[in-house]
Amino acid sequence: MKFGQFLADSIQPEWSFNYISYDELKGVLKSRTATSHLCWTETDEGYFVELLERELEKVHSFQSVKVGEILRKLVYFKTQALEFKKNGAQEETWQALDVELHRLVAEIDVLSSYTRLNYTGFLKIVKKHDKQTGWLLKSIFHVRLNTKPFHKENFDSVIVRLSAIYHIVAARGQKLKGDDQFANWDSSAFVRDTTKYWIHPDNITEVKLIIMKHLPVLLFNTKKDYEENDSAISSVYVDSDDFECYQGRLEKSDMAQAIRVRWYGPTPTDNGQCFLERKVHREKWTGEQSVKERFPIKTKYINPYLTGDYTMDVKFAKLRSRGQKSVKDVELMQKLANEVQSSIVAKQMRPKIRAFYRRTAFQLSNDARVRISLDTELTLIREDDYGRLRDGDNWKREDVGIDWPFKQLPADDVSRFPYAVLEVKLQTHHGQEPPEWIVELINSHLVESCPRFSKYIHGVATLLEDKIQILPFWLAQMDQDIRKPPSTDFGLTKYLPRAWPVGTPRAAIRQQALAGGAGSEAAKNAKSLSEFEPKQPKTMDKATYLAKMQEKQASRRPSNMTVNNFYNQPTGTASLRDNISSGGVHPLTFPPVEEKNQNGNGNMEGQGAEEEGGSKKKSFFRRKRFGFREKKPSSGTNATMPPKRASPPVRMEPKVFFANERTFLNWLQFSVLLGSISLTLLNFGNYMTRVSGAVLTVITLLAMLYALGIFHIRLCNILSTKPNRQFHDRIGPTVLCIFLFGAYFLNFY
Repeated sequence: MKFGQFLADSIQPEWSFNYISYDELKGVLKSRTATSHLCWTETDEGYFVELLERELEKVHSFQSVKVGEILRKLVYFKTQALEFKKNGAQEETWQALDVELHRLVAEIDVLSSYTRLNYTGFLKIVKKHDKQTGWLLKSIFHVRLNTKPFHKENFDSVIVRLSAIYHIVAARGQKLKGDDQFANWDSSAFVRDTTKYWIHPDNITEVKLIIMKHLPVLLFNTKKDYEENDSAISSVYVDSDDFECYQGRLEKSDMAQAIRVRWYGPTPTDNGQCFLERKVHREKWTGEQSVKERFPIKTKYINPYLTGDYTMDVKFAKLRSRGQKSVKDVELMQKLANEVQSSIVAKQMRPKIRAFYRRTAFQLSNDARVRISLDTELTLIREDDYGRLRDGDNWKREDVGIDWPFKQLPADDVSRFPYAVLEVKLQTHHGQEPPEWIVELINSHLVESCPRFSKYIHGVATLLEDKIQILPFWLAQMDQDIRKPPSTDFGLTKYLPRAWPVGTPRAAIRQQALAGGAGSEAAKNAKSLSEFEPKQPKTMDKATYLAKMQEKQASRRPSNMTVNNFYNQPTGTASLRDNISSGGVHPLTFPPVEEKNQNGNGNMEGQGAEEEGGSKKKSFFRRKRFGFREKKPSSGTNATMPPKRASPPVRMEPKVFFANERTFLNWLQFSVLLGSISLTLLNFGNYMTRVSGAVLTVITLLAMLYALGIFHIRLCNILSTKPNRQFHDRIGPTVLCIFLFGAYFLNFY
């Protein structure tokens, strides 16, 4: 859909006059180019620039006011929370503060959406101006944009401060405790699982706020206030010229390792501290766990360490003599340092790729069983010397700091990853399910699964493609839009009034409201955000959704709701509490879902707006990793029975098809070998050997035909959605063994 319509459908109603006037700016371009017969004059340019400057000032001023309000609320809520914690407070008082924090969470999410929408609007209207008028405004406007950088607000510091307050209130002033139900169990009985997901930039703030509701933001240095540079992480990966580490990590070979130098925050000085880390992958069949080990090293010693001219023995001897570490820990670090150095020197490893990102970690400080990290601004940078010197004799290049997006680098030296990377690390007991909220999050529309994603592998595959032979499977996903139709029963969006079923498009809601539908009765049934917890996801394919919408809208269309009494809710502190207690609804942006146009082509409203006349990206819907049954409403309630889940289209990973092809090629390889033997017997031998050769020839042809048939049968099963699909070949290998045994027995006889 066109961006103008997308913006109109996405605005927060009570902020509507503070968004960019995109249609007005577009109208000026259209009218003035039409009246002047495509001859854009200096007067036209001055008028348009004046309008653009006015809109930029309006958006920047409004966002600054809202950010200031949020910061003042944070100060006030922190004061209240600490006072309640010190003096004690009634449960009702804690609940009132809890509700106001939920409102603040929603406001931050809406303001984040406001920022993204307006920034996109400015970029699109300037691009349209340059295209239609022939006057280049893009570079000049970016200079003006940097003077009013509303688009650079990422709300990280706000989320960190909010997290501390939120969890004081959630724990009612008590110390946060981890789940102690496994406290006395053997750690070897736990299952450790790490999964990775991609998150579109549109969903980053919402995901952070959702996780923050369950886990606090983990700060490594609590002695000072949080700064943006505290979240910066840089890693320089070393590898051999034949990319042994890349190959082993990509193929997940047992004992495959990755070696890197890592530091936190700005680039360290010569006496600054870095960490040299080694990750070793172990296959499950070995019974061993993959491990990550590291030891500290000063920056000035890294170059001689990598060349073998300096060892860490002196450093570890000092640690041992000072008693700063236990003897066992020092011995383990010394062993690690010697092993890593031997590997680097023997294989002549040199720096290849640098990975930079900003990390937000969520974890209870005293409980590491659930740890979630979210990496944004991920950038991969070349550190090799192929083609030209970048590092030279140094272990890292000096023209790169933490100044993302690194505009000073040549295009072929940098790869900016378009998504954030979410990493979920769980430690659960055998048979125990993960926390419900995590299952709901990874099954929601907010994330895209990418199980074996690796920053280093992606950097090599995109920047050094000519040096490697195989590529990671996820590169095929990079050209796809990972955004999916929102499920309105999960996320920060408030519960819709029950008159509107889950999944109702925002446009449909507004049309019903304008028609006089969904009134006070729906508002009475609405739940407050403090009662909101994500329910089990409802997956439904497009056809099923549209059919159910048509069936239910006629029977579930109340007629006493207007736009004003739905959106105009009190927002003050006192009236806020009264509004919640009376069942009022707080306005939030309702996420749209995919709708089909007259041609039947799907396009996600609010999810992939493209420039008019541009190509539209198709949306791909990935199957959920977990399946759930709908919860039945308890007897005696008025709850409406939720629609049954319909199986969504299955999209298999490319590696599944490749595996089927490899199996087919293995059969053909065996058939060719067997055929060579049979032809030899037919051409060089007596009567009996020719008989044996003829039998083997028949077996060869049958094996080739059987392999072709099995290949197509398995391909159909892969593409099928039937629940009882069979991939195991019970017949072919057995029959082949019998035939071969008979043929060789005949030849021997």
